[in-house]
Amino acid sequence: MATGALNPGKQLEHGILAMPTNEEESRQLFVTSLKFHLATKVAPGNKLAYEQRALPAFVKERGSEPANRHEIRHLMDNDPYFRMWGAMQRTSQEMMWHSVQLSVERQNADIQNRGNAVAAPLGSLTLHPEMPVPAYVSAVDIHCMPGNYHGEYQQDDLANGAVYDRAVWLYVMGRMGPLNDDMGQSLSSYLQQNRPDFKPKRILDMGCGVGHSTLPYADKFPEAELHGIDVGAPMLRYAHARAESLGKRVHYSQQNAEATDFPDGHFDLIVSHILVHETSHKAIRNIMKEAYRLLAPGGLLVHLETPPYGAMSEFDAFLLDWDTRNNNEPFWGGSHELDPSELAEISGFGADAAFEHLQPSAFEEAAQRRTQKFQAGDFGGGGAWYLWGAEKKA
Repeated sequence: MATGALNPGKQLEHGILAMPTNEEESRQLFVTSLKFHLATKVAPGNKLAYEQRALPAFVKERGSEPANRHEIRHLMDNDPYFRMWGAMQRTSQEMMWHSVQLSVERQNADIQNRGNAVAAPLGSLTLHPEMPVPAYVSAVDIHCMPGNYHGEYQQDDLANGAVYDRAVWLYVMGRMGPLNDDMGQSLSSYLQQNRPDFKPKRILDMGCGVGHSTLPYADKFPEAELHGIDVGAPMLRYAHARAESLGKRVHYSQQNAEATDFPDGHFDLIVSHILVHETSHKAIRNIMKEAYRLLAPGGLLVHLETPPYGAMSEFDAFLLDWDTRNNNEPFWGGSHELDPSELAEISGFGADAAFEHLQPSAFEEAAQRRTQKFQAGDFGGGGAWYLWGAEKKA
């Protein structure tokens, strides 16, 4: 299969990573090549199908062009090319998870032993088995990951953390760096570039997952006390073991970002990385209020996501919105239409405390990727991240 200039490089091996056999790696890299092929060779055909077939038919019938992405979706839902691309896109996602699951299952006992063998830890891990997983997480397998973030199959399980670590690297085709840490690198670089005098003493990463985006803060702010929270115990067990194997001090705890057990004003910096699009309309408002409570005066809240729909054409918004209905991301579309000023106002920060920023990807290949479009199923394709948040007034 012709795949163009795909060169994902190598994922950095660490003490807990599920290492594939040659056969398993070939299977996984085939999925990566398929995703790249879909992104570069097949996806552009959707625009042609729209402009040359669907749009003229719509204009002929209605006398005007579609007004928004929703009308474009209704128009394209029955287009054969779009349906073909969507089926292939969904299939590639399912193939990706399966290819990694096979590798993790083969070495699960070894991963489990390595995860449980953390001695004299730098950081800490606190789990709350009685904590209910919120419905907006438990209702679906987010981005089609079997078992989601919280699925457990044995005592002290961390298999889904191992699956997620490897699969993310395949998902973005290696374009978030060998440690999958481009988001944390990009956001922390933004802080250093735009607020060079900002030196947080305590940092909280909400929805930290396996810690991909958490660890860059340990390097950028080495004097800070670093915390990561998530609702998924397997993710946190894996995150803790991964951080320890990489020599990073992080305190992980199982908590819902809507209501944590930290005291008022405990943090100077609160961040999240692609958390917002996995929370409900109600939950993000609760999270904003909780962040306001947790921040010390002068503290910062910064969320990282893909660019909002308002910054792109209606067709591009329609294509990016594919994930809402086809990749088990039910809150994806709504998250791309949030108003940071409104959320800052209702959560206590005040509308004038809100900010927005597009930050170039920190990964070394970003310069070659900034002309590319974000598209469905491709976090790593745009070369820039959308940062928004608020500052708590001193």
